[in-house]
Amino acid sequence: MARTIVALYDDFDTAQRAVQDLVDAGFARTDISLVANDASGEYRRYADDGMVDDDDVTAGEGAGFGAVVGTLVGLGVALIPGIGPVIAAGPLAAALLAGIGAAAGAATGGIVASLVDFGVPEEEAHVYAEGLRRGSTLVSVVAEETHAARVEDILNRHNPTDVDQRATAWRETGWQSFDYEAAPYAETDIRRERDVYTGTTTGASDLPISDRDEYTGTTAGRARTYRRG
Repeated sequence: MARTIVALYDDFDTAQRAVQDLVDAGFARTDISLVANDASGEYRRYADDGMVDDDDVTAGEGAGFGAVVGTLVGLGVALIPGIGPVIAAGPLAAALLAGIGAAAGAATGGIVASLVDFGVPEEEAHVYAEGLRRGSTLVSVVAEETHAARVEDILNRHNPTDVDQRATAWRETGWQSFDYEAAPYAETDIRRERDVYTGTTTGASDLPISDRDEYTGTTAGRARTYRRG
């Protein structure tokens, strides 16, 4: 029976390395998904219906971005309510991008509903969606049950976010669930969030004390496996 294995990472580069390891281990590109917040616009200019124009990518940019482009299929851009612009690839991307309008180029489908369709319980889907809103990158893999533990091991090598700890911190500052009507985080908001996660002080001093302290001692989490269907 198929399983969905999910991990959330605080930065795109770490998620990219996890995806590369999955591909190197022999997992099919068609079974791997990546969804990344792109509030900065750093990545979406390279994506055009899943294709990348090599003429537009410098050697340095290719090293940072091309690994994902070269290992996943169906790369596209979506504007997700409550999150803003994302880049997405793989089967989860197909679900998100299914509602793209030819003119607007925005996905009208919901990230929470898409995750639930992949077997993620709704309460946890809200946490993953909020993580994306705050700048994280989500990696998921569809695999047979016999391969789920191996996928988890690969994803865990890259120290995914402890989503339980993160959700607890958010709730203690008033968060309840992902809100489609909430304003997306701007690049500066995401940078401040990441300062808090990593224990740095640049920008974090602008946050309320309660927000800063809740992330003290943040630990790595583990990938999670869910039954599909």
